[in-house]
Amino acid sequence: MDLEMNMDDYLPLRDVVFNTLRRAILKGELKPGERLMEIALADKLGVSRTPIREAIRKLELEGLVVMAPRKGAKVASITERDLNDVLEVRKGMEVLAISLACERITKEEMEHLEKIEAHFQTLIESDNLTELAEVDVEFHDTIYQATNNKRLVQLLNNLREQMYRYRMEYLKDIAVRRTLAEEHKSICEALRVRDEKKALSYVQLHIDNQQKAIIRSLNQE
Repeated sequence: MDLEMNMDDYLPLRDVVFNTLRRAILKGELKPGERLMEIALADKLGVSRTPIREAIRKLELEGLVVMAPRKGAKVASITERDLNDVLEVRKGMEVLAISLACERITKEEMEHLEKIEAHFQTLIESDNLTELAEVDVEFHDTIYQATNNKRLVQLLNNLREQMYRYRMEYLKDIAVRRTLAEEHKSICEALRVRDEKKALSYVQLHIDNQQKAIIRSLNQE
């Protein structure tokens, strides 16, 4: 377990600890089913057990941690029900984002999106899942920013963090990565010519394929 805590002068220690553990769970550094030992985590992060305990309580409220009788806290498993809930919401907001981006994306934003899409293509054969996930996130973030709707971007950013756990799952499969790259390319081409109908069709297919890939991965485990 390799946890790195980024201190923030504007946040209480308990919030820094919470953010650190939350990020570790979302990125898969703390894996589903892994026990969260207060003493070990406190030693690792160089803090007392109190902020660890408070962070675990907050993570439990978010559904990222579960309390097991006589065993204490452990990282919550990734369930198909949770996945479906997240993707139902994401699909609705992605549809709105694509519609707005088709209308509002600037030349500079389009050029940036195409550079990200090309970068992702170069990473398909790589096993660096973290970099792949980050470039995938950057691709979608660029589309979100192109909506020029701050509230929508805020909502999508929150959902993006919840998606991170699932994103790491489907990127494990190289065939899925190749499909993902083709879908990114199709979305780019539709946005470039402002073809809203095609862009919407591609992004819905994109999310549906992610859902199928993650469910396959979960079932294999």
